[in-house]
Amino acid sequence: MIPLIRRIHLVASACAWVLGLGVGCGVKPPEPDAPVAITFVTDWKAQAEHGGFYQAKAKGFYAARGLDVTIRPGGVSVNPPQLIAAGAVDFAMGSNGFQPLNLVAAGADVRAVAALFQKDPQVLITHPRADIHALKDMKGHSILISDASFASWWNWLAAKYEFSDDQVRKYTFNLAPFLTDPQAIQQGYVSSEPYLIRKEGGFEPQVFMLADDGYPSYSTMILARGSDLLERDAIVRAFVAASIDGWRSYLHDDPAPGNALIRADNPEMSEEMLAHGIEAIKRYGLVESGDASTLGIGAMTEQRWSEFFSIMSSQGVYPPSLDWKRAFTTDYLPPATGVPAAPEPG
Repeated sequence: MIPLIRRIHLVASACAWVLGLGVGCGVKPPEPDAPVAITFVTDWKAQAEHGGFYQAKAKGFYAARGLDVTIRPGGVSVNPPQLIAAGAVDFAMGSNGFQPLNLVAAGADVRAVAALFQKDPQVLITHPRADIHALKDMKGHSILISDASFASWWNWLAAKYEFSDDQVRKYTFNLAPFLTDPQAIQQGYVSSEPYLIRKEGGFEPQVFMLADDGYPSYSTMILARGSDLLERDAIVRAFVAASIDGWRSYLHDDPAPGNALIRADNPEMSEEMLAHGIEAIKRYGLVESGDASTLGIGAMTEQRWSEFFSIMSSQGVYPPSLDWKRAFTTDYLPPATGVPAAPEPG
């Protein structure tokens, strides 16, 4: 069977031939077999939490499907939802369920087409202490969180445990305030900050994962524009399928090819930290748990999106009338029987 992207190029080639005879066929297409240039922006600096995408690029899974993918790392000043909504990138990484819902609320035509993390890796971290044994015990204590977190998962946490906004202190992604204050509580990723605290602080932190307390959001989603779903269906399918192949390979094969590209984009990322990140992703079931256990990597379900929206609308984050189903589509996910392996590069 001819791959979808290949078919597009064959049609383009035929159209070019007709143009040569003087028959109109629309805008002249690119050269036959030319890869489609794609830009994908992530939600942070290159790290193990993005490893499957880098693995797909390094192993040629994108190229084998006709895509020339540039991975653009995120950071404090990078807003992936804004970039995808404005059409500045082809695909963007969605960190949590709030982002696509916020875009729907703002009238943007953007949808999540896959969720590579079944669990959001967000955690709250404390020093070893006798008075905190669970998230609920943090009520009344100061908590270091970022602006983005305050606008998203803090709403769920505050409503569930009656936390108040005056507990919030600004988190600037600098560990120093936490390390020097035994009473501090801060946010983090289960696969990153606990490792850095052990290494730099020399102690074992207490780590509380929001997902283990019922936080229902997916994470590490692929966001695509609605216009692309209509006009570049084959490209969206190719990018999703190759990304899923990349995550499977990163977790079950040698991750060295993806790690090499991660370190090229983020030289501060050590091999030791990458190894820890992969181990944490596996140990906490971030990729291969939940819906992915039965439906495969990248899975999403309407039931879980409904649950997430119901909780947030009941807390006043969204009006009940919001068309929440416009935030996602499962049409681009492979069948539950699994994803066909990507064709071998070359």
